[in-house]
Amino acid sequence: MKRQIYTAEHEAFRETVRVFLAKEVLPHYERWERDGVVSRAVWRAAGKQGLLGLAVPEEYGGGGTPDFRYSAVLVEEFTRAGASGLAIELHNDIIGPYLTGLATEEQKRRWLPGFCDGSIITAIAMTEPGAGSDLQGIRTRAEDKGDHWLLNGSKTFISNGILADLVIVVAKTTPEGGAHGLSLLVVERGAEGFERGRNLDKIGQKAQDTAELFFHDVRVPKDNLLGDLHGAFGHLMTNLAQERLNIAVAGIAAAEHLLEITTEYVKEREAFGRPLARLQHIRFEVAEMATECAVTRAFLDRCIADHADGGLDAVHASMAKWWATELQKRVADRCLQLHGGYGYMTEHRVARAFTDGRIQTIYGGTTEIMKEIIGRSLLG
Repeated sequence: MKRQIYTAEHEAFRETVRVFLAKEVLPHYERWERDGVVSRAVWRAAGKQGLLGLAVPEEYGGGGTPDFRYSAVLVEEFTRAGASGLAIELHNDIIGPYLTGLATEEQKRRWLPGFCDGSIITAIAMTEPGAGSDLQGIRTRAEDKGDHWLLNGSKTFISNGILADLVIVVAKTTPEGGAHGLSLLVVERGAEGFERGRNLDKIGQKAQDTAELFFHDVRVPKDNLLGDLHGAFGHLMTNLAQERLNIAVAGIAAAEHLLEITTEYVKEREAFGRPLARLQHIRFEVAEMATECAVTRAFLDRCIADHADGGLDAVHASMAKWWATELQKRVADRCLQLHGGYGYMTEHRVARAFTDGRIQTIYGGTTEIMKEIIGRSLLG
């Protein structure tokens, strides 16, 4: 089905992204996978190409393009290329809104130009060893010391954790209040007492640095409070719909690409003297996946269009995230099976997609959390 949500300008941007991937990312990607981290140079190259800060106003060095469809194009092309290591979507679409929407004028002028040119790489530190989706379990705390905050605690599973120059830390700023006693504090590279732990060894997305972070009596200037004091819960909830849609966009793009790869493979691969595609079971498998992808794509494109117009709510974002990522997981498993032994070899795209994509149903809110959000909206 012909997609209706993109204009000629969006497709021209898609071509720009493809050229960037071919020139600046794919030639180096195997090395980054071995190293467990991408180069800082590729972030600067992305900034030079105008791929960072798409929605940031031009006066701060950004693209001045709040239209989410450009971000969706970026996610789709990076997903098709299998380039999860360069976490531009995290930088642009998850962390960017906190800086553009909550930062003071002084903070914007201090941080956004580097955010857009690639000299400042960002991360958000929410998850802790004992607290994931449940924000009330956060134990990292910041004490008000008059002219600064004194930050203590630890975070884990932090994407961009090794490279990050600027980390938005979710911390308790009052002993009471549970989830409503949290604030967002910005910790910058070089702060005394801020230490990075291991670059965590994951089963997939090897080139994407994911780290433990430790804060030992870190003095955070009062000027680095982001948004309202004790207002982190509301700020986090406001931006979750875009985060989940972003993940969902990657989910359907991955499923569609895996289906394309597998369709070509079964046409060429022979068994019992004829192509696999001639076997009824194989045709049925491909037909089922193609139909599931087409139906999901229609819903996701509607969500993208709604979000671009400012109309996507948390419930439909949760539906999109749950459905698209679970579909991605199913399609990856079935496509690997149809590749047989070759599908288990890491040099094959389907094998890497199988491991890279497994996190999709976990981060940004697990499938179970998505169902809870949807269920509560219907049943109270």
